[in-house]
Parts: sequence; C-alpha cells; structure tokens
Amino acid sequence: MHFSLLLLGVAGLSHGLSTNNHVSRCGNPEPSIGLQEVSRRLSVEENQARVFGLYTKTTLAVDVYFHTISASSDTLLSDPTLNEQFNILSQDYGVYGINLNLAGISKTVNATWSRFEDQLGMKTQLRNGTYKDLNIYFLDSVGGAYGVCTYPLNTTAGSTDFYLDGCTVLATTVPGGTEKPYDLGKTATHEVGHWFGLFHTFNNGCNGGDEVDDTPPQATATYGCPASKDTCPDKPGEDPIHNYMDYSDDECMYEFTEGQINRILSFWTLYRS
Repeated sequence: MHFSLLLLGVAGLSHGLSTNNHVSRCGNPEPSIGLQEVSRRLSVEENQARVFGLYTKTTLAVDVYFHTISASSDTLLSDPTLNEQFNILSQDYGVYGINLNLAGISKTVNATWSRFEDQLGMKTQLRNGTYKDLNIYFLDSVGGAYGVCTYPLNTTAGSTDFYLDGCTVLATTVPGGTEKPYDLGKTATHEVGHWFGLFHTFNNGCNGGDEVDDTPPQATATYGCPASKDTCPDKPGEDPIHNYMDYSDDECMYEFTEGQINRILSFWTLYRS
C-alpha cells in the first residue's frame, strides 16, 4: 500500500457546488433520462436472463484509493480512521460478493480543494488507477451535502469525465465523526452505490421507482430510523427504510437487495469492466 503526503497551495477554477448552511444527505442530482433508460434496459435483460436460466452469480474485485484533503494537516483524517472507514465499506459490500481492496491513501493539505472547489484540478492531480478503480475524496466541505458521487458512463482515459469519476464524502461522516446521526461511515456506502450505478430508492416516487424490481416504490426519502414507513400505500411493499440507497440514519442502514446487486454487476459489465 502506498501512502503519500502532498502539501499543495491554493489553485484554480472552481468546479464545485456552492456551499450553504443546510447539509443534504446526498448531493447527487436525479439521474439523467438517458441513464434511467439504460438502467431500465438492464432490468429487462436481467429478467430475461433469469427466466431463461442464463443468469450466473459472479463477484467483483475493486481497488479503492482514499484521499483525505483538508485546510490543515491537523484536520487530515488519520490512518486508523481511514482504515475503520474502509472496513465499514468493505463489510457492507463484501457480503454481496463485491470485494474491495484498499490500494492506497493520499493526504493533501489544500484549503481550496478541501472546501469542494477546483474539483477537476484536485482529481486530475490525485486520481489513481483506471475507470474500474474507485477513488474516494474526504473533504472538509462537500458543497452543502454529506456526499456526492458520479454515475458510470461511457468515457475515455484522460478525459474530463474520467478524472471527475469517483466519490466525494464529508470527512466528519466517517466512523467516530461529528455528524450524528451520520457518523458510522454509511455515507460512503451510500455514495459508492451511485458509483456502481444505483439510484435513490425514492427516485421517481411511486411511479417508476429506481428501476430495480425488488425495491418497493417510495414517494419520499426516509429520515431518522422509523419502525416502518409506507409512502406508496397503493403499491406493494413498504418503504425500504433499511436500504443503503435511502436517507435513513446510519444505524438504520444495513442492506442492498438482490436486484440492486444484479444492477451493480450489469452496470459494471457495461461501463467499467
């Protein structure tokens, strides 16, 4: 494992979101119509493969690079904290056959980058690996959100989309952080779900959903940790409040569905393999 410490100055043009006083659970925009159409097509292909007995379970191996960026060396995340965050992420995905390997950690002091500005400059400098390698950047601010992540798409090495690929997570959401009730490291799990191609479970509300058949329709995001919730009473199933792709408190999140894992594998084959 390679560890590096870069002490960099203020740089460049901002590619980030504007910061505000309200912190959103996730800064991801709704997926584009085109990406939703791709996900819908993958759903049809997955169902056909299952019907005709062509579907086979497989596993993934993904190299992960952590980058902690802060305005001061005193507020960079420590190695033990980063390892604890990785263990959470690895456990959450590993039980589904998605095996993550922590391939490297970088530590950078840069006040501009740490507040979610000049993201292209930051990622061009720090990004490691190919398009199938996951880069996660832990910052002091993420433009008014706890995290944000890119969706998979067709791209080429060295392009702007290639460098921007990855996840950005608020540093205080890691295990032991100060963002209660989002201090158990599940923000990273949620954001990486987007990197793999998953949408929010409440995407499109009661009509259309997240294009995954076994996540019940859901009208609104979940906050807190309710015993149960059913925002689409005319549709089968209650809200998947324990799903990593909802907005529940960290302690309330603990599962993906089989359909979501199949979608991860389908998107991986299409864009990242």
